[in-house]
Amino acid sequence: MPARHIVMLAPFALAPKATMSARALPLAEALVACGHRVTLILPPWDDPAQSGRCWREHGVTVRNISLPRRFETAGIVHRLRAAVRAAAPDVVHLFKPKGHGALAALMLRGYPLVVDTDDWEGPGGWNEVNPYSALQRALFAWQERSLPARAAAATAASRTLETQLWGFGLAPDRVTYLPNGVTARRHGGWHAATQEAPALRRALGLGDAPTVLLYTRFVEFTPERAVATFAAVRRALPAARLLVIGRGFFGEERALLDRAHEAGVAEAIVHLPWVERDRLPAHLALGDVALLPYDDTLINRAKCSVKTLDLMVAARPIVADAVGQNREYLEHNVSGVLVPPDDPGALAPALIGLLRDEGRRRAIGAAARERVWREFDWARLVERAEAAYGRAARGPRGAGRRTQGVGADG
Repeated sequence: MPARHIVMLAPFALAPKATMSARALPLAEALVACGHRVTLILPPWDDPAQSGRCWREHGVTVRNISLPRRFETAGIVHRLRAAVRAAAPDVVHLFKPKGHGALAALMLRGYPLVVDTDDWEGPGGWNEVNPYSALQRALFAWQERSLPARAAAATAASRTLETQLWGFGLAPDRVTYLPNGVTARRHGGWHAATQEAPALRRALGLGDAPTVLLYTRFVEFTPERAVATFAAVRRALPAARLLVIGRGFFGEERALLDRAHEAGVAEAIVHLPWVERDRLPAHLALGDVALLPYDDTLINRAKCSVKTLDLMVAARPIVADAVGQNREYLEHNVSGVLVPPDDPGALAPALIGLLRDEGRRRAIGAAARERVWREFDWARLVERAEAAYGRAARGPRGAGRRTQGVGADG
């Protein structure tokens, strides 16, 4: 593939949300390693301290537009559009057909556009979870449906999103399945983290207790179900502990701890709301078994969790509901254990079985690590993005380069 200049257009800053830091940036770094030039253009409305800041990160140019003082939405959209035009890319890759970035993309013409979707926003999705206004919900739902169909190509982080795009009228050859992946920079050296585990277990009061790990943002399941699962584990293995790493978007962890008090298992739970990235491998290594409870919802079917990849790199044996990307990442009884999502009692027996069988735990954890590096390394996945850019540059049905744009650029 010829070297290209790819502009990745963002809906928000690198942090606190993870789409750009955990998806776009690793892909950008892999593209640079393949000889391409990549510029990330971000509107840091959710991290104003980054306003106007530019730097290079592992060969990728990261450019935060300066936030306007007046007419915020219109000003951000105008500045994003101007930044893309100034960069003069060969391809524009829009991450999330949503918000400021999507509005800016609608105003561009003359640049092949690829739209990336990594979550479901509309009915049954995040529009019904996040505290958006009615106008925002309507806008996001319209953007999610209309913008991919206007683009030359689309990338989808999950199989569910892939089929959603087909349903919006995109031909299969315009849609590229592009799941989240791992990188040596982000995940290299994690295998050595187990050396710290004994001291860390003592510091957290876990001792030698069989430990279930719940690494989560609390949006995938109801607190009652998670607590009922752990309580069932405790009845079979009274010494078992639950290590919870993470916090919810809206304080959902409080509900889980309240239910744990009611169930009489709160004293067996250690909750760490936040662990720094450089300390995460050692903490994940504390879990003898990792629990991924996924209610069968459209959000869970559509998402592509980076946390699952973290657990696989850390060689944790995972017990998960067979929902969405869990079925793509994990091979049942080989690199993980999948249970039917319509059986609320299935998680506990699977956890108990693994906690009682160290040899099987080790084999499944090792297979998870081997699989994630073999199948989901960004150095391998980057070829899918390159193919999408090639299709976009050619245009739909063989149209010439730079004939596929969206909106007016007057």
